[in-house]
Amino acid sequence: MRVTWYGTATVLVEAEGERILFDPFVQLKGGEHPNTIDDFLGEENIFVTQGNFDHLLFVPEFLEEGKATVYCTKTPAETLGKYVEDTSNVVQIYPGSHIRIGKVKINVIKGSCRKHDKTKIFRLPFDKRFFGNLRNVWFLAQAYKEFTENGEAVVYQLEAEGKKVLVLGSMKLDENITYPQGADLLILPFEGRESQVKQAIDIVSRLRPKRVFLDHFDDAYPPVSNRVDTKPLKRMMDAAFPAIRVVKPSVGKPVEF
Repeated sequence: MRVTWYGTATVLVEAEGERILFDPFVQLKGGEHPNTIDDFLGEENIFVTQGNFDHLLFVPEFLEEGKATVYCTKTPAETLGKYVEDTSNVVQIYPGSHIRIGKVKINVIKGSCRKHDKTKIFRLPFDKRFFGNLRNVWFLAQAYKEFTENGEAVVYQLEAEGKKVLVLGSMKLDENITYPQGADLLILPFEGRESQVKQAIDIVSRLRPKRVFLDHFDDAYPPVSNRVDTKPLKRMMDAAFPAIRVVKPSVGKPVEF
């Protein structure tokens, strides 16, 4: 099994001869890891964890120009319907859904949405990157309104090649759900501020995975996004869970599991 991070929450899992892409996103001007739509047009299986812009914004173009089947919950499916005429390749899923892609089994589990820091918008003019990225600010102001998750974040559990992988789209879990423990790999979006370390540790404590693969810690849409320092999380993980390896991937470089 190979897992490749392409910036933001975009992760490709290759297993059993299949390619499964999660949350493809094209970084905005000034993004830390520039990419293009063409980088993902050949993918046939796209899974969306939630409907926020940084998980769904470019999926309409993949539907129009590519050959992908897109799996997502009701709200993102409705959002896609506003942007593309033909939604026959959109498969609406829900917690409890079971999907097979070849020999890969995918179970859908209810997740939870992390609250975004709404006060950040008022601090943007004081960010030294603000005036150099005004076009991004305008673009994102529209995207925030159009692309919402409506509380529908999901967790995907993949089973393939004798391994189990949990894919989180948000760094939060539902308090009322019993999640599977002991996955071979937990893909964890470490976005936000360094103060999110405790929240990440709480998730790891609850799920007890064998390894943690970080994503979403890069500066993908300045000036709204920021690169997050992962070292405080690594230090706390080493102290609290020395047996659990934390993988900080490099963009575009596959990691074998």
